[in-house]
Amino acid sequence: RSSSAISRTCRSTSYNPPIECSACSASWLLFDALREAMLAQAVIHADETPVQMLAPGQKKTHRAYVWAYCTTPFSALKAVVYDFSPSRAGEHARNFLGQWNGKLVCDDFGGYKASFQQGITEIGCMAHARRKFFDLHATNKSQLAEQALHSIGGLYEVERQVREMADEDRWRIRQEKAAPFIEALHTWMLAQRDLVPEGSAIAKALDYSLRRWTALTRYLEDGAVPIDNNAVENQIRPWVLGRSNWLFAGSLRSGKRAAAIMSLIQSARMNGHDPYAYLKDVLTRLPTQRASEIDQLLPHQWMPA
Repeated sequence: RSSSAISRTCRSTSYNPPIECSACSASWLLFDALREAMLAQAVIHADETPVQMLAPGQKKTHRAYVWAYCTTPFSALKAVVYDFSPSRAGEHARNFLGQWNGKLVCDDFGGYKASFQQGITEIGCMAHARRKFFDLHATNKSQLAEQALHSIGGLYEVERQVREMADEDRWRIRQEKAAPFIEALHTWMLAQRDLVPEGSAIAKALDYSLRRWTALTRYLEDGAVPIDNNAVENQIRPWVLGRSNWLFAGSLRSGKRAAAIMSLIQSARMNGHDPYAYLKDVLTRLPTQRASEIDQLLPHQWMPA
């Protein structure tokens, strides 16, 4: 009964595991349930990083990608889901997100643009905008870059004050304290852009922020939305560190399996669990767990047997 329940669930989902349902392991059912919990959120983060993958039938590797989707620091759900794909094409993000149409926090990568045209709301990353000025100031001590950093620093000071607040209170304080910073910063950037040389480094830094200004400032409209994409960058770091040890994925299937198990491991860590104890317990219980009660074994709801 347990095996047939798992197979039925795999056939019914739009995001199929990379193995035949007749041989589908119970862990894939858990991974799929974690993805569904993620896509029930109104706001999520997204980022991607390259991973080498062995080309089929060849003795060389090519660049594949791991996409990471995680909940925000303000969400009650603490979870991250990884998706391994053979390329960085935007279709992989669209396939993963499916009919989800919430608010997506991301950088300026073009692969997400089609999703925004289909109803998803783009939330920009202020940390990326800040990084343009930080790098410029670090290389040549630009005074204009220093002024931009000072203003953006004021926005982050507000965020430190509201970090532990409820969404409604966070929105209210942002309107009172951050909105004036935003308005003054925008006016200053527009004025400076008319003065700096076309094609200069400072012009490029200003253009990045001005081009994405609407997306960068949408966080002011919703207390549940974070100011930047740092949360998912922290969750993608294990892949960045790990690939120097294991070098490459042996195939697309093995990459997807690794993404599934890493999703469970990292989500367990986010919820304060020891990953080994969590996996040992849920993989023991999964074969006899009712499909309708699979959510009880997700990292954010798990209780040891």
